[in-house]
Amino acid sequence: MAKLYFYYSAMNAGKSTTLLQSSYNYQERGMNTLLFTPSLDNRFHEGTIHSRIGLKADAISFDNESNLYDYVKQFLDQPGQALHCVLIDEAQFLNKAQVFELAEVADALSIPVLAYGLRSDFRGEPFEGSQYLLAWADELIEIKTVCHCGKKATMNVRIGEDQQPVTTGNQIEIGGNDKYISVCRKHFKRMTHHHER
Repeated sequence: MAKLYFYYSAMNAGKSTTLLQSSYNYQERGMNTLLFTPSLDNRFHEGTIHSRIGLKADAISFDNESNLYDYVKQFLDQPGQALHCVLIDEAQFLNKAQVFELAEVADALSIPVLAYGLRSDFRGEPFEGSQYLLAWADELIEIKTVCHCGKKATMNVRIGEDQQPVTTGNQIEIGGNDKYISVCRKHFKRMTHHHER
């Protein structure tokens, strides 16, 4: 029975690196993988997954209108085409329907799906994709990273040009180490003024 996996973490924990390594492991054994990445991440160019340590691989871009189940089914319908794993980068940007479609890939097509993404945004609010992956995935796997205090980092703080925390703005603002830092909940509250009552 194929499963839907959600690998979650704060920013800069190496999710894309882990995804690319997983895909490589399948391919090394002669197995086929399909990689998806959201088209809104335009730090590089569409259709490529990059990791901070320099790994990259071709991927299929998706947006809010994309039906991931249909894409996988059409891929499989090609003569002689086998598929052993579907991997999703930046899975927090999936919508509810797409998380359901990925569950269908696992359940109806018996292909494991590995989704990698953030749990929450810079305000501490869940992303839609993460919310439903946390609710529906068969397996939840945490990829750990560390706060500056040494505790496990679970939250993301957005940093402005003045290097001060930003607490308002659009949920989506693409960036890396220049825009976000990963912190523990205690320091998230301190930095964004969510003080205990």
